[in-house]
Amino acid sequence: MSSSSAQHWDPAQYAENARFVSDLGMPVVELLSPKPGERILDLGCGDGALTLKLAKLGCKVVGVDSSPEMVAAAKSLGLNAQVMDGHTLPFINEFDAVFSNAALHWMKHPKDVIAGVWRALKPGGRFVGEFGGCGNVAAIVTAIESALSSRGVTVANPWFFPRPEEYRGLLEAMGFAIEIMALIPRPTPLPGDVGGWLETFAQPYTSALPGTEKRGFISEVVETLRPMLCDANGNWHADYVRLRFSATKPQAAP
Repeated sequence: MSSSSAQHWDPAQYAENARFVSDLGMPVVELLSPKPGERILDLGCGDGALTLKLAKLGCKVVGVDSSPEMVAAAKSLGLNAQVMDGHTLPFINEFDAVFSNAALHWMKHPKDVIAGVWRALKPGGRFVGEFGGCGNVAAIVTAIESALSSRGVTVANPWFFPRPEEYRGLLEAMGFAIEIMALIPRPTPLPGDVGGWLETFAQPYTSALPGTEKRGFISEVVETLRPMLCDANGNWHADYVRLRFSATKPQAAP
């Protein structure tokens, strides 16, 4: 999921606080339109929830993720999953499609990722995915950075949230033909308050604090965000904005 050394993934914590990530990934699977027998690379497969759905559709799926813990969880489902950095994919002309859901924003060097995807695809292959786009979790990031600043701490934003035209340009520079490129505001219901989200996804920020300060920091950010992200009934959402795309490596690709 993440290439940040400060971000670590616990499959149990992820299942408790972030199962919505794979649950909301089915429209991307539908956009991929997988066919039985196709060989598909799931880039940033996490614990394999969507990888398993692709396998059950009859696809020959390889899942890769930078987290050994998440790969172990995927393997426990009987999936072909490997620990791998998405910036250094080693595959050459192997896949009919590369699929990625909620992972590309963790990979801060998109040119390297796109080049690896290009190499991995057969001519005519598809690159289909969804990840955080411009404006994603803007309120959450503002609250986090304000709370850190009051403590004299500065942390670089750990994510890559591009504008559609920026990501289109990166794909086209590699030679991809773009079919779909859409920025989609999607306020996303959370299973609890935003504290669970912070514990699961914001470790690059919270790891900059002493362990004794983390609980108080998270509580402060939760209260800052309550007026914006919690409704009158106590239901919380995250201010997600997703970038969804579909691109093709031309048949006559050099």
